[in-house]
Amino acid sequence: MTTTESAPASTTRWTAQWKELYEEVITTGLCTGCAGCVVTCPHDVIGYEHEEGKYKPFHIEEELGLDNCTHGEKGCTTCTRACPRFRQWEESADMHLFGRVREPNEMSGIWRQLLLTRASDKTQHDRGQDGGFVTAMLTWLLKNDYIEGAMVSGVEPDDAWKAKPVLVRTPDEVLATAGSRYTYCANPLALKEAKELGLTKLALVGMGCQTSAPPVMWDRKAGKVGKPFVFNIGLLCSKTFDDAIFPELFEAKYGLKKADMVKMNIKGAFQIWMKDGSFHEINLKECHQWTREGCKNCPDFAAEHSDIATGGIGKDNDWTLTIVRTELGEEVITRMIADGVIESRPAQEDEVAMKLLRTLSIVSRRRWPQWADGAPAVGVPEPKKKVDGAAPAAH
Repeated sequence: MTTTESAPASTTRWTAQWKELYEEVITTGLCTGCAGCVVTCPHDVIGYEHEEGKYKPFHIEEELGLDNCTHGEKGCTTCTRACPRFRQWEESADMHLFGRVREPNEMSGIWRQLLLTRASDKTQHDRGQDGGFVTAMLTWLLKNDYIEGAMVSGVEPDDAWKAKPVLVRTPDEVLATAGSRYTYCANPLALKEAKELGLTKLALVGMGCQTSAPPVMWDRKAGKVGKPFVFNIGLLCSKTFDDAIFPELFEAKYGLKKADMVKMNIKGAFQIWMKDGSFHEINLKECHQWTREGCKNCPDFAAEHSDIATGGIGKDNDWTLTIVRTELGEEVITRMIADGVIESRPAQEDEVAMKLLRTLSIVSRRRWPQWADGAPAVGVPEPKKKVDGAAPAAH
């Protein structure tokens, strides 16, 4: 894999196009399916199938086949500029957001504050995930004119667990899409609807693979398409699962029907709440074989290039670990606390959350292939060796 080109500078001409993206990202297992290249393509020649076994971009022109692009041959480089897994993507996003690259010991990325938060409003708290922080934040951002809409994951009308990209514009629409689904959803695809409506101020809610895309676009000067992304909310994420996990594991082995599930979470186990009031925990080791292909090489557990990253990895389901990363993120969280829309306390009070944040960040970084750009692996400690046949320590 060629790694000689870095982000464009005044003395360097960026020439990489779809052909290089296909060779270095799409076919090698680095592609996460974030759809950054799809939504930025100025010629609409990159397609995307939002369904199990797919979740990958593909080239739709016939002239040069799947692995090359006539527009790329003529000089279009937008797709590679927008890709958050192409060449020196981590350094590009770090430099744009923070003015420096992360230090070797910053396993979960660069941050300003670590908090535990939850929504003060009872409806937001109850309907949202882990205390409803993201629901409260989106509602506050809309009411305070930071954004006109948000790209989030919703569900299909006939399937409450089949995720699809959705644009929300009102507090009621935010509430309707609250909660987590652990199958993949390429939320940036909702940008198309937002552009058709003429919206210019958007929040993106997504996993690290998605929230790294806007700052990479900005640093590499991918064009005007990145301008509507004004606030980036990252979701802590170890992996997502193929939709087949519902019939092939949850129902086939445990009799848990998809239609009867009301809520799910991951807290050391896959937790499922059912309509009949029952609660079930399934060992995560049983779920591994349904890991989505695009997640297997992803090094970013902590959504390191968001304005605010958030996830429920603490002791209970009532508080959200909240990583405030940018100056804008700090402005928003400070105002929300002052307005009383969220409760907060120092994250260091939850030792479990602090340990898990580092551990899971390291686990994810170890996935990154050695042949790819080395930045995501900088500082990652080697796994502890087994002793006397014992299992290795938690990563």
